[in-house]
Amino acid sequence: MKAWRAVLVLVLVLVGGTARPLLAQGLIRDAEVEAELRLIAEPIFAAAGLDPESVRIYMINDPTLNAFVAGGQNLFIHTGLILRTETPDQLAGVIAHETGHIAGGHLSRSRDAMGQAQTEAIIGALLGAAAIVAGAPQVGTAIIAGGATVAERNLLKFSRGQEQAADQAAIKYLAAEELPPTGLAEFFRVLENQNLRINSEGPSYLRTHPLTRDRITFVEGEAARSPYAGRTYPPEVEEAHGRVRAKLEGFLLEPMEVIQRNTGDTYNERYARAVALFRRGETDRALELVDGLIVERPEDPYLHELRGQILFESGRVAAAVEPYRVALAGRPDSALIRFGLGRALLESPEPEAVNEAAVLLREVVRLEPENAYAWRFLGVAEGRLGNQGRASLALAENAVLLRKPEDAELYLRRARQHVQPSDPDWVHLQDLELAAGRLGDAG
Repeated sequence: MKAWRAVLVLVLVLVGGTARPLLAQGLIRDAEVEAELRLIAEPIFAAAGLDPESVRIYMINDPTLNAFVAGGQNLFIHTGLILRTETPDQLAGVIAHETGHIAGGHLSRSRDAMGQAQTEAIIGALLGAAAIVAGAPQVGTAIIAGGATVAERNLLKFSRGQEQAADQAAIKYLAAEELPPTGLAEFFRVLENQNLRINSEGPSYLRTHPLTRDRITFVEGEAARSPYAGRTYPPEVEEAHGRVRAKLEGFLLEPMEVIQRNTGDTYNERYARAVALFRRGETDRALELVDGLIVERPEDPYLHELRGQILFESGRVAAAVEPYRVALAGRPDSALIRFGLGRALLESPEPEAVNEAAVLLREVVRLEPENAYAWRFLGVAEGRLGNQGRASLALAENAVLLRKPEDAELYLRRARQHVQPSDPDWVHLQDLELAAGRLGDAG
């Protein structure tokens, strides 16, 4: 078994940076889940000859079992699929199969068959939602609703031949990581069993990925014949997968259901229960559980981040700063923890806090230039510091990412009053004017 990265990002940020129940079908951000997905996916991407950094992974808040690729090298995974997979091997099998569609060029052939105009509209709906993933939840939901459904039923529907080719590719990619396709075979059996119990349309995954008995038999046979039969992921990856499921369960299912299902004393049960209590507004009980987890794992920066988030969201802003600092010290490369600390500092009464918040938020937008929410808060910070030109540019970025051309033009007019051709921000202004102009033309 090849070496796997040991460090997983455990910080949580949902849409808008808050823990609130999400409406159906919106894109969400969660750094721990994203980290596990990339931990599993990047070796598979590399085995397929793809640049791992060029493949984007998005999560759709949808309880159904589905995953699909769209718009080139973009992988979309439903949270329902992640929750349903019992092992990282099953998740790896699905990712490997979807990677087979990307590497096999199946998307381009589907686009040719559909027509470019319809294709661009569908991809725009999917990736437009990704641009505002950290913005207002209602906006994200509005853009993604329907777009994903249309894409799944049309653009993302593959032929049986393409599905078989993707299966063969998945087996090859998993073998490169010295893993058998056992997880893919297990996932196929889950789909087959579920299809027998529900309506004739079947799971959404089967509407876009036709599953035949021949495909199941083939993958099962390859799993049995694999020289790596019986191998699985290391214990630390298994443990991370369990934490991911506990976290998603805590944030996405009904809180009382989560609490009733997680009455034990295991780490994952307490983790899920703490998140559910947090969502119910039982802050002190949630903090008590988190503090107990920190006692067991004091070096884990992401437990401190969760503690900071609970304090911040419950209105204890000043108390949230220190946990965020501890978290960032342990994981200085995390844009999401940096954003959490910057947001808390922005609400702090300390005179130097705004300046520190601006420094942090500038780095966040450098790392994640499509994070509309970070641009908005950076605009607020720059404005409080008296940097009116930069404040207007940041708010214009927010408007462009949210596809609001009128707001973008308003902030650009303000920026022109402060940014001169000799200023370093002049190029930024020119780029934004072009982007806003394209939005206006499209509207």
